[in-house]
Amino acid sequence: MDIKVFADGTLAWGGRTMRCAVGRGGVATAKREGDGATPAGRFALRQVLYRPDRLAPPAVHLPARPLEAADGWCDDTADPAYNCAIRRPFAARHETLWREDGLYDLLAVIGHNDAPPVAGRGSAIFLHVAAPGYAPTEGCVALALPDLKDILAAWRPDWRLVVIPPGGQAAGGRRKGRCRP
Repeated sequence: MDIKVFADGTLAWGGRTMRCAVGRGGVATAKREGDGATPAGRFALRQVLYRPDRLAPPAVHLPARPLEAADGWCDDTADPAYNCAIRRPFAARHETLWREDGLYDLLAVIGHNDAPPVAGRGSAIFLHVAAPGYAPTEGCVALALPDLKDILAAWRPDWRLVVIPPGGQAAGGRRKGRCRP
């Protein structure tokens, strides 16, 4: 099954349409690090992470693990760990996954640019909790927490997230990632 994300901030799944947030740079077919765009394409979800101090373990059919305060994600194009999970402290530029704003209380890693990662093609692309008012993301897809829980509970490993650019069709996406879940 494909779950479709449209550039206008809607997601279609199982006969339902729901609001979502996409990147402040829109949806791009040529994703670049730091452009704020959500990459167009057809992607697997690699794993689910959650804040155990805020949420019970989610019922999912994907690898899942609780976040820890030291979890991060490398977004430094010059580092060998680019677009991979890391442990903080970490010398290279990275994103902290243990956030106070609740956006990463529940997230799924989208299999973008990870088979293998190519420096500069985009990192840390997640399906996560939406900010109030569905404010644009830095390139992720974000949903209300109840919608995100519903999708992740139903998700099967052979399903794909299809991000469609304005007026276009999404393509590609590889099955296997290089980074360890």
